[in-house]
Amino acid sequence: MPDETPDIPPVDGLLCFSFYAASHAFTRLYKPLLDRLGVTYPQYLVLVALWDKDDQAVGRIGETLGLESSTLTPLLKRLEALGHVTRTRDPADERVVRVRLTAQGRALKGEARAIPACILSATGLELPEAERLLREVTQLRAALERATKA
Repeated sequence: MPDETPDIPPVDGLLCFSFYAASHAFTRLYKPLLDRLGVTYPQYLVLVALWDKDDQAVGRIGETLGLESSTLTPLLKRLEALGHVTRTRDPADERVVRVRLTAQGRALKGEARAIPACILSATGLELPEAERLLREVTQLRAALERATKA
C-alpha cells in the first residue's frame, strides 16, 4: 500500500521556520534600539506591559507575556537593579509579588516612543497591513494554543 503522507517540505517551506526566523530577525532589529535604553528585548516587553498597566502582579505579567515565573523573576530582578521597577509583596496576599514602575521606568517610555515606528518602517508594511498581519498571527497563535491544550 503506497504511503500517502506528503513529504516533509524543505526548511524554507515550513511555516514554523518562517516564524522562527522572523522572530530572530525582529530580535536583531530591536537590539541596537534597546541597547540605547540599556535593556534586553524580554526586559523591554515587561516594560511595555507595565507602561500599558502599571502595578501588576508577577503572575499577570507572566500571563500577558506567556512566561513562567521562573523565567520572569530574573528579568524583574535585573529591571529592579537597573532602577526601572520595584517589586513588593502584596499586603493583601503575601504570596503575590507586585511590580511597579519607578519614575525612571516611566521616563524610559519617552525614550522608547520611536521604537514602534522604527520597527514598522523596517518591515516595509503600511500600518493597516501590519495591523491585519497582527490579527492573523494572533488568531494563529490562539489556534495553536488551543491545539496544545486538546
